[in-house]
Amino acid sequence: MRLTGLRFFLSYESFGVSSPFDPACRLVTSPFFSPLTLGALRLLLAVYSLVTTITVLVFESVRYHDASGFLSYFTDLSYIGLVAYFWASSTQTIVFALRGQKSYPLQSWPRILQLLHVLLYSTITVFPIIVTVVFWAILASSSTFSTRYSAWSNVSQHAMNSIFVLFEILLTNAGPSPWSHIIPCFVPLACYLGVAYITHATQGFYTYSFLDPSTEHGLLAAYIIGIAVGYCVVFAIVRGICTLRCRVVSRYRRDSSEQVPSEAIDEWEHIDSEQPKESTGSEA
Repeated sequence: MRLTGLRFFLSYESFGVSSPFDPACRLVTSPFFSPLTLGALRLLLAVYSLVTTITVLVFESVRYHDASGFLSYFTDLSYIGLVAYFWASSTQTIVFALRGQKSYPLQSWPRILQLLHVLLYSTITVFPIIVTVVFWAILASSSTFSTRYSAWSNVSQHAMNSIFVLFEILLTNAGPSPWSHIIPCFVPLACYLGVAYITHATQGFYTYSFLDPSTEHGLLAAYIIGIAVGYCVVFAIVRGICTLRCRVVSRYRRDSSEQVPSEAIDEWEHIDSEQPKESTGSEA
């Protein structure tokens, strides 16, 4: 029994990677848009986020000669995650639409790639919201809108990022992330502390002022704990919103083609809904 339970919790199914993968095609459909329209909208967001990333990198390189720290900021790293997700999801959605809404490539790819995709989805629905809250609550200052470039880049990376996330949370059929994602998705956030202090050691500056122990003293621990707690809260809220949206859409769908099957809501919740079967012999 114990070995069976351990095998389940270490399986792909426990992380929302069912077999067959996404049979209801929820990752490439929407209750409000056709697959082709959804793919086009995702592609638009992919292009905008990529252009924003390239523009910020080039501008900081040419104007401020400060591109060396680009990958040291969690804002930039989480925004790159958005770029990756929207390019991947838009491609899968457009191919799904062109195939006559029968299948999409990710469904036949290796399961490790399927796992990475659903984990990426979980991170992009949480990290940008944390970035937005932390920036406007702690980091925003009079220089935020001091120039047109500053205003545009800050709005794009610290406000529109969460709008992009809300699009995925509210307007697609993507289901709630399983609770099993909360730890692996937290690991990059925790590891970022190492990146911040490596940056200080190698380049001589703190990416975010509240990480400076010489000025924050005891508040530093409070900030770190607060962000960790905030991550858990945001993850739970996003998961709850996705679950509610799936149930509401399933109940009030406009026609049968837009139905989100009730069993599909549980597809990413195997860790909650499935129980290991009784085993016999040496596994008992």
